[in-house]
Amino acid sequence: MSPAAEAVTDALRELHTRFAGLRDGRLADYIPQLARTEPDAFGLALISMDGHRYSAGDAGTPFTMQSVSKPFVYALALSVLGLDEVCRWVSAEPSGEAYNAISLEPDTGRPDNAMVNAGAIITTALIPDTPDTPRFERILDCLSRFAGRRLDVDEQVYASEAATGDRNRALAYLIRSTGPLPVDPVAAVETYFRQCAVRVTALDLAAMAATLANGGVNPLTGDAVVPEPVAAQVLAVMATCGMYDASGEWLLRVGLPAKSGVSGGLIAAGPARFGLATYSPRLDPGGTSVRGRAALGALSERLGLHLMHNPALAASTVTLVATAGDLPAAGAAPQDRALRERVGVVAAQGAIDFTAAERVLYALDESRTRSAGPVVLDLGQVTGVDRVARAMLRGGLGRIAADGARTAVADPARRLALPGPGQRDAPTVPRSFVTREQAVAWCTGGPAG
Repeated sequence: MSPAAEAVTDALRELHTRFAGLRDGRLADYIPQLARTEPDAFGLALISMDGHRYSAGDAGTPFTMQSVSKPFVYALALSVLGLDEVCRWVSAEPSGEAYNAISLEPDTGRPDNAMVNAGAIITTALIPDTPDTPRFERILDCLSRFAGRRLDVDEQVYASEAATGDRNRALAYLIRSTGPLPVDPVAAVETYFRQCAVRVTALDLAAMAATLANGGVNPLTGDAVVPEPVAAQVLAVMATCGMYDASGEWLLRVGLPAKSGVSGGLIAAGPARFGLATYSPRLDPGGTSVRGRAALGALSERLGLHLMHNPALAASTVTLVATAGDLPAAGAAPQDRALRERVGVVAAQGAIDFTAAERVLYALDESRTRSAGPVVLDLGQVTGVDRVARAMLRGGLGRIAADGARTAVADPARRLALPGPGQRDAPTVPRSFVTREQAVAWCTGGPAG
């Protein structure tokens, strides 16, 4: 990985190291095949709206989706039938109860939401089933498009669930007794079991969460998987219901729409910002990964990811990626122009937070693909840099400098300087200048004004 972008990966690696020793919780042994999982597996992944991928630990280890499949099948149902029709069968209210609770409206028999098992069984049953495209094939194709690659089913886990899933069968028959289940209970539950046994990695789940965060467009493939209003509807239900009876506490403390699964998967989405996923199979009593919950909570606090914070405007952060030779320079001699061609220049604007800083770091790496020489970061149009972004930018530029290249910033407001009196820059922090041209001149060995 290129030096600047390692700042994001380092955050994931540090969290992996911090929580890898956490051994609270237990495997989901009520599904026998899940009890055979490696208990200490632990992976983290983040994918940005630009399709930049970051990971740490066992992010490529396969496991089954289980309940993490629910929001994506709900998205498919909304896309096919529309919100009003889906809400006729499944409500959208927090249940305040466990994932396998009997949560049915007294008069209608509707489950409270599509994230609890009862609601998910109905949602699966709502997916059209035709001779040309069987119901499960539609579901698998949709999940694969969210992930950006063709997924498959872990047949051993499916068989294990089918052999032990009497509570879910009982839920289906109970729903049918009240009238609203649109298909035979046995068929509905068998398809639901196969859906839960679809195999993914943490990187797949991060891509799926990022697709919801990106208005339904997969940032890796560009595929418009579901319409933007559907993605927004799914994120809303995830925010209020995705963590079952702990949804309120999660939204208060972590502040991201999320969904957990009993195989140890956990996703979270920052709308228009990123998709996050973790995998660790030790579960708390509510069926959520202990390490995953701790890691995402710490990451949200560390990087300021809470949904209710005021984020920077993402799309217009980076305004220029070029070499100094592409830019006007009055009176530059021919030999100066050759030197300027080796200097990468990135300019940014607006307020810089974690999401914006990740874009700037990626742009710095992009500028170095054009030239392996010095790098200038122009912050002249930046209105603010928060604590997290300052550390990321200083770290990224420091890594480029440690890689042997000169780095400089045009930083008239000294936004990369550490706040507070008596602070001193480390040797790897880039030289700071008032103007871009002064920074370029220093990088080419000329007078900096």
